[in-house]
Amino acid sequence: MAAMQQKMGMSVRPTGIRAMPKASPIAPRAVRPAVGRKGMNVSANALPLVGNQAPDFAATGVYDQEFVDIKLSQYKGQYVVLFFYPLDFTFVCPTEITAFSDAHDDFKAMNTQVLGMSVDSQFSHLAWIQTPRNEGGVGDLKYPLVSDFKKEIAAKYGVLSDDGVALRGLFIIDKEGVIQYSTINNLGFGRSVDETKRVLQAIQYIQANPDEVCPAGWKPGEKTMKPSSPKDYFSKI
Repeated sequence: MAAMQQKMGMSVRPTGIRAMPKASPIAPRAVRPAVGRKGMNVSANALPLVGNQAPDFAATGVYDQEFVDIKLSQYKGQYVVLFFYPLDFTFVCPTEITAFSDAHDDFKAMNTQVLGMSVDSQFSHLAWIQTPRNEGGVGDLKYPLVSDFKKEIAAKYGVLSDDGVALRGLFIIDKEGVIQYSTINNLGFGRSVDETKRVLQAIQYIQANPDEVCPAGWKPGEKTMKPSSPKDYFSKI
């Protein structure tokens, strides 16, 4: 049975715990999902998330093996990397979750709070955190895992799939609560923490230097561009 589940792209989980649905093609959408799932009330004509205030939320998270109240607004004055993942006790998710934890000091140095979120309960999060990495868990993390058990937050951010789990959505929110960057992966492949850090560095640079912009692949220390004189940039590369 386990071999068949793996062949179908499903994770093998402990008895009584459901497996993550197999990734399925998601049709491109120019806007956020329209009404169609119970509890969702998102207009098809809603503004794009990037460039607008991040939808606020209040939820229960797990941090330092304790339940904590989490509000997005409590991080005003900091940058926030908010990432959604499908389910606890799956294969790809722990590789992302632990990678963000391992890079915690880098994000802290950039005045950034990391928040991970799925539709699992806080009790599932706690059980997963209390399970060592070498036994299929994530172990102690340096940032909170947040419960979106009612699936309302994933719906607000436009990442709730038809299977009822969150796609791999990632949002970088600036100090004023404005979403500056978002990306959404389907279920079967993970994200790059290094790329998230690079984009965050670019966002912080242009906010500190509003007369400059960052070209493709920019990293700290590399040449930037001034919109008023792009030829200066291209003449020196």
